[in-house]
This record gives sequence, C-alpha cells and structure tokens, in this order.
Amino acid sequence: MKSTKLLYLSALLLLNACNESPPKMEITQQPIVQNNQLRFPAGNPQIELLATTPAQEFHTVEIDLPAKVVWNEEKTQRLFPAFPGRIAKIFVDIGQSVERGSPLAQVASPDFGTAQAETARALGEAVLAKKNLNRQKELFDAGVIAQKDYEQAQFDADRTQVEVVRARARTNLYGSNAAVNQQLMLGSVVRGVVVERNINPEQEIRPDQFGPGNPALFVITDPKELWVLIDARENDVSFLRTGTPLTLKTPSLPGMSFDAQVTVVSDTIDPATRTVKVRAVVKNAQRLLKNEMLATAQFQKIIEHGVSVPATAVFLIGNEHMVFIKKEPGVYESKVVKIAYEGRQQVVLESGVDVGDNVVSQNALLLAKELMNAQEEAHQAPLVIPQTKP
Repeated sequence: MKSTKLLYLSALLLLNACNESPPKMEITQQPIVQNNQLRFPAGNPQIELLATTPAQEFHTVEIDLPAKVVWNEEKTQRLFPAFPGRIAKIFVDIGQSVERGSPLAQVASPDFGTAQAETARALGEAVLAKKNLNRQKELFDAGVIAQKDYEQAQFDADRTQVEVVRARARTNLYGSNAAVNQQLMLGSVVRGVVVERNINPEQEIRPDQFGPGNPALFVITDPKELWVLIDARENDVSFLRTGTPLTLKTPSLPGMSFDAQVTVVSDTIDPATRTVKVRAVVKNAQRLLKNEMLATAQFQKIIEHGVSVPATAVFLIGNEHMVFIKKEPGVYESKVVKIAYEGRQQVVLESGVDVGDNVVSQNALLLAKELMNAQEEAHQAPLVIPQTKP
C-alpha cells in the first residue's frame, strides 16, 4: 500500500515539473553602428553611464610654468681674490648698502706687494730711460755719437713707457697706487647691497679656494630687481617672446603676485626634459622675493578658435585624439579633434568640436570600445574616424 502511494506521488511531481515553464531571461539589445554613430536601443542601461558636458567657447588659457627666483647677474658682483693673503680689515657686513668704489675689505698680500714693486721699478726705469734719451739727443746733435746709438736710446725709452702702462694697469685693476705697502683693497664695482660675506678677520685666503663651485668673498647685488628662470614646455615656446608679460606667484607669499616680463628665450631644447630655458625680470621694490625662491610663472595663451571640454572627454586612439558627441538620445558620434592646450581639468580644442556640442565626459573609453565591438559584429572595418577640417 505504501509503495503504491509513493509511486503515485512521484508521478504527480514529475507531471508538475513538466508543466512548469522556464524562467524568462531579459535580453538587452546591443548598440549598432551606422556611419561612425553608435546607436543604443531605448532603455539600454549603459546610456545612464554616459554623462555629457556642453563644449564652451574659449579664447585664452592661463598657463602655469615652474620658475625660480635668482639674483640679477647683470647687477651682481661676485668678488674673488686675485692674490693670496690675509684678511686685515672688513668694512661691510651682510645687508649693508654700498656704492661703486666702496671698500669692502683689505688684504695683506706679499704677492700683491711684488706687483706693486714691479710698477715702482717700471716707473724708475722709465725715468732713467727718459734722462738717457735726452743726453743721447744732445750728444747726437753735437755729432759725438752715431745715429744708431740715439735710436737705441729712443727705443729703450719707449719700451720702459710700455712697461709702466702694463704694470700700472695690473695694480690699478685692484685699486692700488704706486706705493709698495702690500695692502690689497677689495672694492665694489656696482651699487647695491651686500647679500653674502664668506670671510672673517685674519682669515688666510688663496685664489684656488674660490671660484666656480665655491663661494665668493662677497656678493653685492641690487635685490630690487631679480631674474626669474623658467622651464617652458615645447608647445608653449611659440607664445613666449621677449616682452611677454608674466604673473609670478610663490607658495611662500600666498595671495600675492608680482609682474614680470620675459627678456630671453633660449634657442636650445633640453634633450632630457624637453623644456626651453626662459628668463624674465621681476621688480622687487619691497624685497619680498628672495634668492632661490621657488615660484610659478603664469601667462595668458591666446587661442583664436578655441573650444573647451573636460579632460576626461578626450582620449587617444592610434595617433589621433578623439571625442564622442551626443547627437540625440542614445546616439553618439565619434570625432577627431586637434588639441590647442591640454590641462589637468580642461582641454582646449582647435577643431573637431563646435560650441554647444554635448561631448561625453564620463566613460568615453567605454563608448569607444562599444563602437569597435559593434563594427566588428557588423563586419565593418575597424574604427575609422572621419577627418575634420582644421
């Protein structure tokens, strides 16, 4: 009896299983491609992921370039010793203003004393040669000596005068007269402020201690006008010329800006960084900017026919930059574009997009992948982008 009931129950369950229909599967239709347009069927969930942003007219863009503030070398003196010696006196200190010719320090230098002695000796020899020439002239006029003896005396007088000029030029170069006192006076040849002093009283100095890569004895400069050294990108060089105005900003002085002007643009591109060296001049009347201060140089880049789009809207396929434009709900068209300026947030385009076009600003790469997949399924050639006139 029990076995009969079990057979009946099993047959009933089997019959119910056969009568049940399988669960319905929702099939999402894939987009199709027509003339470089990707068309999504209505209700496709991917459409909600494709946010768009209208392209905006753009004529100027503010370019930021890394910069560094340094002394104006055209108004700077770096003083190095020409002779070894000992610092006898120091007349100035850091922060002190000096005029042209102001004494900075005095050095007791036997080697400089030797140069002074050479000058004194040259003067003495010149005086003696002049007297000998006068005496030889009198004898020549009286017919006592030959003409060649008179000419030799004249040659010796001229030679000693040349030696006097040479010796005086050497000692006068370092501010000395004909006296032999072994005192070398170091003086300023520019008007400015002492910004560095690297000597102490009684310090022994030698020329080989100072020079390229080593500190100078003194640095005198005019801190009210500084140089700005800028590393410009290749694509920005055409907009930087002599006289181009710049705005200088530094994180050390938040909220403040300084007007600068380009004075030199290098003709050489650094092969390692692909940048061009640019130099500008900035006024620093209040002396707020300091030597070696890091800054940002800003300038306005003019673009005659520019359209601004989000940076996320532009992507690269092969060697060409592209965007997608929403033509109508669910329809997106690919366009080749030419970039005028590429920033972190915005990209300015010269061609390919018109003002007001709704460009896909999110998931544009996903859309490009869908377009290529749709073309492959339709047995078309891989993604071919129509060229637009620049």
